[in-house]
Amino acid sequence: MPGCLFCNIVAGKTPAEIVHDSEHVLAFKDIRPAAPVHALVIPKVHIPGIHEATPEHAAALGQVLLAARDVAEKLGLAKGGYRLVVNQGADAGQSVFHLHCHVLGGRPMAWPPG
Repeated sequence: MPGCLFCNIVAGKTPAEIVHDSEHVLAFKDIRPAAPVHALVIPKVHIPGIHEATPEHAAALGQVLLAARDVAEKLGLAKGGYRLVVNQGADAGQSVFHLHCHVLGGRPMAWPPG
């Protein structure tokens, strides 16, 4: 989608530190990390948010979660644990309206998160 930051990263128009690239999913390090390790996993197809996902997006959503697991492994988080976060809408903190899953780790996580 024109003007979408994450679509521009997928297209190679905006640089990013890529940590995973497959046919349907891209993952890269967050430029404003909220934890010592913080990556974003996105579907290559533009879906504004989880609320806009349809049954036709089920495979892409599954690929995002499987890639998040692989990214956590690749970044050394699997043994100690990690958090996956998907924000929906501005009130939840979503600032880029292209569905993405945060992979956070490298420190103990507090609960509740908000």
